[in-house]
Amino acid sequence: MLRAVARAGLAHGGSGGGLKVRILGIDPGLRHTGWGIIEAEGNRLSFIADGVVEPNPDLSLAERLQELFLQVQGIVAAYAPHECAIEDTFVNKNPVSTLKLGHARAAAMLAPAVAGISVAEYKPNLVKKSVVGAGHADKAQVAAMMRVLLPGSNASKDAADALAVAVCHAHHRASALALRKRIAT
Repeated sequence: MLRAVARAGLAHGGSGGGLKVRILGIDPGLRHTGWGIIEAEGNRLSFIADGVVEPNPDLSLAERLQELFLQVQGIVAAYAPHECAIEDTFVNKNPVSTLKLGHARAAAMLAPAVAGISVAEYKPNLVKKSVVGAGHADKAQVAAMMRVLLPGSNASKDAADALAVAVCHAHHRASALALRKRIAT
């Protein structure tokens, strides 16, 4: 049976302007796929929810991928994100593990794509550098920074990494929008 642990939080006040954009961040994994939802309004970021999808390890690879896809599809339906961001695959020493991570990424990416939501990809080091300031920060540092940047969140490990992916996307999308605005004027 698929387990998903979710915590929902209230939007946190702050300054900023513009439309609210809801972003789903995903930290993919075959055993633990973290997810996090934030809202970005100008420079203000608000925590919405986070959790971890944990497919049953006793199932076949295809069945675990199906569970992962269906659970992320449920998250997309429940929280209606406007955009999605996912952590890119890092190449590790074990090619079989890298391939399985690629399968998990594909299953997780497909759910928002089927809903017509764009999916941006970010390298793990860029995500960490964007939220912690160091590209080789550990999971505890990322989780601590998420609690600072997103009051109300208390995510740890995979869910915090997913929130970090969403925050990274919010920062990079804001920069891209500002650049387009300057070019247009």
